[in-house]
Amino acid sequence: MPIQEGWLAGARRVPSPNHNARPDGEVSLLVLHSISLPPGEFGGDAIERLFTNRLDPAGHPFFAEIADLRVSAHLLIRRDGECVQFVPFHGRAWHAGRSRWRDGGVERTGLNDFAVGIELEGDEVSPYTAAQYRTLARATRALLDAYPRLTHERITSHAHVAPLRKTDPGPAFDWAYFRQWLSSMDISA
Repeated sequence: MPIQEGWLAGARRVPSPNHNARPDGEVSLLVLHSISLPPGEFGGDAIERLFTNRLDPAGHPFFAEIADLRVSAHLLIRRDGECVQFVPFHGRAWHAGRSRWRDGGVERTGLNDFAVGIELEGDEVSPYTAAQYRTLARATRALLDAYPRLTHERITSHAHVAPLRKTDPGPAFDWAYFRQWLSSMDISA
């Protein structure tokens, strides 16, 4: 899965209007998220509709609360392992919100400026699928290869960068299993 002109080869492209330019062009952090729309339900096109400003507020009571949000992520990894890309990696997706990262002893805010956001279709209690871990490891390997400032130590969760506000991808995300997949990608790289 190489990256070409900011796009991950093999990912289905669904361009989102919810992005802008990175101020310094820096890509040095990977933030993992989870999302399900409606909450706790998987499948359907609601996530894509949210990230492209086409979510019907009448489609579900929860949608009325979020239909006006202007958010995006670089990638969405669906339950079956399908990868959907909304924003090229050199663009600033709107995923991290108010957040902070300790970077070499310096606290940084405005993480969207330098972070890639990957959403996993899921919630914080349902186990993620093997197909999702495999696709996530492949995408992460491609990002590590393409962006030298991004390292294994710079892969984190939304919960870690916004601890009082977010808890995703939650306890259902198996970090050890993900790192096993990523290690197997490192060996074959």
